[in-house]
Amino acid sequence: MSVLLGLAVLAFWLYCLFDVITTPDEEVRNLPKILWVLVVVLLAMIGGLFWLLLGRPLGPRAPRAFLPPEPPGPRPQAPRGPDDDPDFLRDLDRRLREED
Repeated sequence: MSVLLGLAVLAFWLYCLFDVITTPDEEVRNLPKILWVLVVVLLAMIGGLFWLLLGRPLGPRAPRAFLPPEPPGPRPQAPRGPDDDPDFLRDLDRRLREED
């Protein structure tokens, strides 16, 4: 039973630490982000509770990985092979005729 409790405390601590680290600086409340990292690292359970109650941004926020992608801008033209480039083929034909 103590192993499960220890794993639960470790999981809670890691969750809080990861949450502090991934929260944007401008959304952190009451203390600068680096101080919140120190509070969570040094005080473990109490620091994690302080983070959740006093430092975490208010309201829901979407994880960065799940935000919709930005609309793509105009695509750059894909490179063409030499056999698809009419200017290259004309220049090649001209050079071949000059050699004869």
